[in-house]
Amino acid sequence: MSPAASPQRATALPSPDLLHLEHQLGSEERERLRAITEHLQSEVRHQSVEWWNREELARDLLPALADLGLGRLAESGGSRLFQNLVHAQIARADLSLSALLGIHNELIVGTLEAFGSEEQKQTWLPGLKELRQLGAFCLTEPEHGSDIAGGLATTATRDADGWVLNGSKRWIGLGTVADLALVWARDTADDLIKCFAVDTSLPGYAATKIEHKMGLRIMQNADIELTDLRLPADALLPGAASFQAANGLLKDSRAWVGWQAVGAQQSILDIVRDYALERIQFGRPLASFQLVQQVIAEVAGNLAASSGMMAQVTRVQDADELAMMQAALAKSTATRLARQSASQARDALGGNGLLSHYGIAKVMADIEAIHTYEGSYHINSLIVARALTGVSAFVS
Repeated sequence: MSPAASPQRATALPSPDLLHLEHQLGSEERERLRAITEHLQSEVRHQSVEWWNREELARDLLPALADLGLGRLAESGGSRLFQNLVHAQIARADLSLSALLGIHNELIVGTLEAFGSEEQKQTWLPGLKELRQLGAFCLTEPEHGSDIAGGLATTATRDADGWVLNGSKRWIGLGTVADLALVWARDTADDLIKCFAVDTSLPGYAATKIEHKMGLRIMQNADIELTDLRLPADALLPGAASFQAANGLLKDSRAWVGWQAVGAQQSILDIVRDYALERIQFGRPLASFQLVQQVIAEVAGNLAASSGMMAQVTRVQDADELAMMQAALAKSTATRLARQSASQARDALGGNGLLSHYGIAKVMADIEAIHTYEGSYHINSLIVARALTGVSAFVS
């Protein structure tokens, strides 16, 4: 019996936008979101699987994404909710490309727009916004991840000719393919952490791809070595002359990961519901069995909880009142719920759930990455608890 012939199947299934967040958009934004969603579902969702399997950057998919304005979301004229729902739809189609485009918009274009000089903006932003050029945000180091604010070891030394950078970076997205690297380094003169615009073709910049990742396999992460890398004096981003600049960026970036988790959960609901309707066992669709229905209902509940939370976070952002505690709470909670849903849905697909082309194994592996990056789950939990109790668990 085909799914269409099943008497148990409704003629029109609900959208994964379970709380109708899209209805809060104006008609023009709804139409734009619909067009983006249709492209992502028809031209990215299934096509990304082979790129993911090969651990290759899906360059062929980028021009069409640029045509949709996904390299320049902040200047799209859309509301913050529209931009966040776009991020969710990218994640629904593929979390690797969501990571690429989210970091691109939030941390590359966003950093240059907020803290770059006019010359830096004119040099880099046109190519970046059209995705003809790519950027890398170089903060994390081999020995410093969660403690990066106090432990950052990469140095920047001023001399008569400009700056000299030395150090190592790790887990840097697009580090091997980026045209521009935004490198955070500690000024040896005043001990402040500052940001530098680095042309990756310069001598002294070397990047090595990190192989064999279990998740976000399309995103090319890298180890980077900076060896006596010489920069002109104007390579320093004038607005990013202390780590305080990075804190604001990371706060908004953590909230963005919450929207990634919403999109991932929409994908999980798509996958488990479609499979349950199409897969026949004991002469009946899996969707007719109570255990499978329970999984679908719990996946939907986690999705609805995450969506409602992130919608309120967006309202707080619109009021310019978002605190790091709220961003950490949103990121840690939404990714935790996504992880739970992925595990349940993977089990519901049985042995087929182990195969990447059925979708759920790919999503499940990718969620492991977003559960860890932008502050690991446990570090974000400690940030929340510190804010609520006034007691820090971090050792200074």
